[in-house]
Amino acid sequence: MAGHVVYPASAVYNGTKFAVRAIMEGLRQEEKGNGIRSTIVSPGAVRTELVNTIGNPEITKGISALMAADDDQNLAINPEDVANAVLYAIDQPKHVAISEVIVRPAGQEV
Repeated sequence: MAGHVVYPASAVYNGTKFAVRAIMEGLRQEEKGNGIRSTIVSPGAVRTELVNTIGNPEITKGISALMAADDDQNLAINPEDVANAVLYAIDQPKHVAISEVIVRPAGQEV
């Protein structure tokens, strides 16, 4: 979701994700005549090892709480949920292009 919204202490990270969206849209426009489809998948909070790479203890604490939340709290999704979204996008017939997919926990604020 970082490519769709900007939040405090993450402006550079958000900027890189906005850039990825712009590049993918350019790729879509440039290659659609060649039958090449592109899809950008924007996941929300996903239970991964990302928390192990954060240097800010305050941010680490908040993300760790999200990752540890039970499924019924709807605060994080599993990697398999993202994989299912990717499968949906690539399983479309050739005349259908899924340009963008946002997949996030039902309870995610942003």
